[in-house]
Amino acid sequence: MEAKLSGLNYVRRVCHLSLLASALAASYLYGAPLQQLDANSIISTLEARYGARAGNRARTWFKIVNQAKGLDERSQLLEVNNFFNLFHFIDDIKLWGESNYWATPMEFIGANGGDCEDFSIAKYFTLLQLGVPEDKMRLTMVKATTINQYHMVLAYYETPSSVPLVLDNLNPVIQPATARRDLLPVYSFNGKQLWLNKEKGRGALAGSSTRLEKWNDLNYRLGLKRLKLPKLRQE
Repeated sequence: MEAKLSGLNYVRRVCHLSLLASALAASYLYGAPLQQLDANSIISTLEARYGARAGNRARTWFKIVNQAKGLDERSQLLEVNNFFNLFHFIDDIKLWGESNYWATPMEFIGANGGDCEDFSIAKYFTLLQLGVPEDKMRLTMVKATTINQYHMVLAYYETPSSVPLVLDNLNPVIQPATARRDLLPVYSFNGKQLWLNKEKGRGALAGSSTRLEKWNDLNYRLGLKRLKLPKLRQE
């Protein structure tokens, strides 16, 4: 996959996980709390678009999110991380026929997989639906030293000064960033801000996340009206 940060001079590199150092700013799945979402419409649309198993995954997603509503935030992290880590990793070029396609959470659920950015994005959006504050989360680009490639994870900050917890599809165990010595942070962002990271902390503020390329495209595609069909059916 290839992409670039508008206004930032990053060197383009492609990894075997098909992820370049690029990022996605985020908003709510449909701009509404989960209780306002039409579960029947979402399930039936995914079934019609991707097949019966996609509808079953959507039902499971709703079930898990509904069950997680009353849990504390750390328990919500665990439930969401475990659910999405059951999905398949697959390169964008194989799945979507594009070198850098950023799937929406509904496309990810429908296709039953994606690459590491899609795992992180789906977790982020779902936790937003559960009411986890946006300020506590960041989609984070890291350098994975064990494979010498770029990789995306979701970082959760319990307090502004906390060492973040890392939600990752490569390592399913949620751990503090200080325990993930295999990950070197490069930059991070949420729906509001962009940070450049030089250590396993919060990094230096680098402006609004609207500077990130593809934010408008992803935001435009959220919902059910513009669901893309994968080139490769996994089931």
